[in-house]
Amino acid sequence: MGTLDGLKPEKVFHFFEEMTQIPHGSYNLEGIRKYLIRFAEDRNIEYTADEAENVIYRVPGTPGYENSPIVIIQGHMDMVAVCEEGSGIDMKTTPLDIFVDGDLIGARHTSLGGDDGIAVAMALAIMDSDDIPHPPLEVVVTANEETGMEGASGLDISHLKGRMLINIDSEDEGIFTVGCAGGARASCFIPEDNAAVTGTDISTIEVKISGLLGGHSGQMINLGRGNAIKLMGRVLSSASPASKSAVITAICGGVADNAIASDAVARIQLPSSEVKAFSDAVKNEAEKVRSEFASTDPGFNVQILDPVKAQNEINISLSYAAGFLNALPFGVIAMSKEIEGLVETSLNPGILKVENGNVRVEFAVRSSIKESKEKLVKQLINLTEEFGGTNLITGVYPGWKYEVNSPLRDTMVRVFRDMYSREPKIEAIHAGLECGWFMDKGEGFDAVSIGPDMQDIHSPSERLSISSTARTYDFLLRVLAELK
Repeated sequence: MGTLDGLKPEKVFHFFEEMTQIPHGSYNLEGIRKYLIRFAEDRNIEYTADEAENVIYRVPGTPGYENSPIVIIQGHMDMVAVCEEGSGIDMKTTPLDIFVDGDLIGARHTSLGGDDGIAVAMALAIMDSDDIPHPPLEVVVTANEETGMEGASGLDISHLKGRMLINIDSEDEGIFTVGCAGGARASCFIPEDNAAVTGTDISTIEVKISGLLGGHSGQMINLGRGNAIKLMGRVLSSASPASKSAVITAICGGVADNAIASDAVARIQLPSSEVKAFSDAVKNEAEKVRSEFASTDPGFNVQILDPVKAQNEINISLSYAAGFLNALPFGVIAMSKEIEGLVETSLNPGILKVENGNVRVEFAVRSSIKESKEKLVKQLINLTEEFGGTNLITGVYPGWKYEVNSPLRDTMVRVFRDMYSREPKIEAIHAGLECGWFMDKGEGFDAVSIGPDMQDIHSPSERLSISSTARTYDFLLRVLAELK
């Protein structure tokens, strides 16, 4: 007997539980892909399994819907597979230990994979049923979404005939996502200049920035929080006149390009006679920063410390490196003109480190406007070149621009209003969705992204709401019945 037996809708939770017993973290998809293929073969459903590891099903319309426009239902097969530290669980080989706690489903000591397993389970339940009215369907289950939307990137759109796309990759019931940002990773390098401090009385100190709140650089970039990498450039630039011969011998900050950096450390050599003036200048600028960010980052702190050994060393003049960091752009560049409160274009320096004799800064660049994203990337390239550096641009993905006219959205809003007796929330997000790849590869797509309530996705605290899943599935079936 399964853990989820008896939960309704029964078929949705049946397929979801089956998937939880097959390890399917990103790049570990052989088992889940075989499961999805076997599902089609056992039911004589037409399918394609492509080279990008996607699985695409084609299902005829039910009686009365044979000639209706084709609808694409889309989700991804991979999950973010993480476990609690010290659990000893190998998520590449171990099934999830799922449980029910009231209205919530979770997995003991690991992530659950509700994102995006429940989307796939809903699609399988529809295809497995003979009493659900629906138009002809193309069910697209993509691979490795969590690692850069690689399945969607490799999908051959020319094989799809449908242009109405219902993506089930959102995590909030009652919210219709109708646009997303495109993005890229831009890595900026400036080389060491072999600077050296002259004289015999030389000191080494560390400047440490900490206590910033940080956060997701897509969802939280408009909150005005400080970025430790940028603030390090500001503090050191302000202090550089106090020691014109100071040299940075190590520097690092941040943990991910898509996270606002909350800490940074720089190790600095300078004449001992200049330590006090330099330290005072750092502290003076730090007080200005503390006052400026008092409401957004009340825990901001700057310390002058004795140095610890660094893993990667460099010899680069402080004024040069700090000037570069200080000149780099950060934050919101433009707000959407169509959707109030939506960030249209932004960038975030999320990682600062020393690599092969270079100072490397890794950026997440985002925009819902392709041309704006490209312009911002070009700005970074030009700025880095002005400082004698080079760039590496990777991980480029397209955005999804909000469309004023959307017949699919209009239908879904009407069905939602009838079912819930309230209006759905229509929003675009400043992050990536696979819908962007559909829009980029083909013309005429009309898309909406929905999903049931989830909590703490991509973590061992991840939970999926049972009641919200039931309502969202019911809503999806009502929408399909209306698309005749």
